Amino acid sequence: MDVEEFVRRRVRSGQEREKIEASLAEHVRQVKGVDDAYAGDFARAVVDEVLLTHDLSGDLLKTHEAGVGMGEFGVGSRGTGDFFAHRQIARIIGETSAAVGVDQMDDGGVISIGDRYVCCSVDGMHSRLSDFPFLAGFHATRATLRDVYVMGASPILLFSDIHVADDGDVAKLFDYTAGVTAVGDSIGVPLVAGSTLRIGGDMVLGPRMTGCVGTVGVARHITARKSLSPGDVLLMTEGAGGGTIATAALYSGHPEVVERTINLQFLYACRALIESPVLDKVHAMTDVTNGGLRGDAHEMAGTAGCRIVIEEEAFLPLVDPVVAKMLDALGIDPLGVSLDSLLIGAPPDAIGGIKEVIHSAGVRCAEIGRIEEGPASAILVSGVEEHDFTPRFRESAYTPLKKVVDSRRGDFAAMQARVEAAANAAIEKKERIKARLAMEDR
Repeated sequence: MDVEEFVRRRVRSGQEREKIEASLAEHVRQVKGVDDAYAGDFARAVVDEVLLTHDLSGDLLKTHEAGVGMGEFGVGSRGTGDFFAHRQIARIIGETSAAVGVDQMDDGGVISIGDRYVCCSVDGMHSRLSDFPFLAGFHATRATLRDVYVMGASPILLFSDIHVADDGDVAKLFDYTAGVTAVGDSIGVPLVAGSTLRIGGDMVLGPRMTGCVGTVGVARHITARKSLSPGDVLLMTEGAGGGTIATAALYSGHPEVVERTINLQFLYACRALIESPVLDKVHAMTDVTNGGLRGDAHEMAGTAGCRIVIEEEAFLPLVDPVVAKMLDALGIDPLGVSLDSLLIGAPPDAIGGIKEVIHSAGVRCAEIGRIEEGPASAILVSGVEEHDFTPRFRESAYTPLKKVVDSRRGDFAAMQARVEAAANAAIEKKERIKARLAMEDR
């Protein structure tokens, strides 16, 4: 519970201070189990701080609001709203000297140093794994390592950030870190730095946890999405999912499926490829995560400027059978959910050698599609029919709550315009502050 927002909403509605304090004090007593005196003092202090800050003005202190909520627009839900928001972030960052920048919507960012490339990535933990810190740390770490590996880089270090709300047990820090280092130690990549904070400091009640894990890698050959070429074959490895599948399993009554997600097959396959000369023949790699294959195929087509064709009958056998059984029972589309599979684009004459290396790492893989010339688009072939394969507003609803949320939609076009206007305002503010700083540097 965000007590600051609790008060702000009531101040904006014109509610009397006395009523705000009494209501907040009651919530504080319920959550923290404290006495009346402490709850009253706490509530008065929060109201004091909110009143001092709720009506401030000035370029640095005001945000041009979109009037669109994160959940309402689907940010973080790996669908059309999320992709649109990320493209606005890329606009705010603008052109840079990066070899692979955020505008390419790839798995990691890359800069060149001499004859080598340095790649970095950061992945947030799954929000619904707050009560399962080890799983949260494990899957966030595996995700960030994947993102560097698929750029053709060998990871050299990990860094971690964890925020736990005021009432969260300190043990969450330790269990989360154990999850991070279980992966790092197993793959030979050390955790070297990080940060530990409370969510919102004193202003957020409850035990909620969030965090991220990042990694840095070094490469000699970059396998970015932009390198896909017409004529390439798409190869995919078997996937059992990560944080998303673990969450689906936990909150749908299939906790036994979580065990299927505890593996490092993806990382072992990538490491084998990077250590092999066959890597030089790989054009592009990615992980099947962002809204499932629907989202990734769409983003890859846009970045590479080509037509991507996926064969559904070739794809389905590569979903872990235990996971596939659960998805089928829950009515979850496997094409629209993160499976954590490795997806590779390479010319036909290189596929045999790539398969051999992946199989040597003990990982199954098969050809599932191809790259063709044509307008940037993604196509799904089911049987003999071609179907549009664009992502949905959100990824497949994989928990009971997500099914409820997914049923509520706003006017996407209207929201899109307001979000774009907010991004434009942020760009203008950035330029104003840059101009001010430039004058100080003279």
